[in-house]
Amino acid sequence: MKSQGPPNSRSHDFSLADVDLDQTADRKTYDDDLKDIQAALQIIQQAYLHSRDKAVVLFEGWDAAGKGGAIRRLSAPMDPRGFKVWPIGAPRPYFKDRHYLQRFWERLPAKGEIVVFDRSWYGRVLVERVEGFADAAEWQRAYDEITEFERLLCDDGVRIVKIFLHISPEIQMKRFMDRLNEPSKRWKLTADDFRNREKWSDYAVAIEDMVQRTSTRNAPWHVMAANDKRHSRLTALETIRSVLSDGVDLTPRPAADGVREMVEQMLADGTI
Repeated sequence: MKSQGPPNSRSHDFSLADVDLDQTADRKTYDDDLKDIQAALQIIQQAYLHSRDKAVVLFEGWDAAGKGGAIRRLSAPMDPRGFKVWPIGAPRPYFKDRHYLQRFWERLPAKGEIVVFDRSWYGRVLVERVEGFADAAEWQRAYDEITEFERLLCDDGVRIVKIFLHISPEIQMKRFMDRLNEPSKRWKLTADDFRNREKWSDYAVAIEDMVQRTSTRNAPWHVMAANDKRHSRLTALETIRSVLSDGVDLTPRPAADGVREMVEQMLADGTI
């Protein structure tokens, strides 16, 4: 789906109302499929380390939609030498005085790496738009800036997976209260989380605009139901597995030159 229309236009081709939030996964399916997907992701990362492929996975979603839980399941099988997670919050003063994309450049993957963004440059057309941190001219032109930025990355060989986790207001409130009542999770909750709920409809419009305007052939949005965490984790990780493995040789690499012969000789000599 190509970006369409001038910056201040809005298409109704995508609607959050079309996302089926009733989708679920039972415990056995979740446990079995998660294990299989994580094993596949481990093989994919090994292939990237040797092939010098690189990828960006970014997660956006409502507060308490389950981004952190999905990222933890994604991270579990990965070797940290070729895998990084960048949690993105408000820019520090240094970056406030510079183009909003600058702070993301230095976090892009090197060859052989897979990088995950827990929130991303899409803050310009989401929270910055809704909360007024960017003026209308700034967030309106950001659609084209972002699609060009991602086109540049794709042309450089970066695979991009963009995931948005969608939940209902009722589920969000339930998770907020669960966090409030769980000492180990209270740190995730702020007063802004509750205040932002008052702008739910404004955020919904911004999300729909974002998906419509920045979903491209090489970097489409994958919007998935997240009322059920097991379902959303499986769906997100399977999407990542599918995109990152497409066209990649996953055949295990042979031992380095001479290693097998050396070991066989040492075994024959009885030195090991």
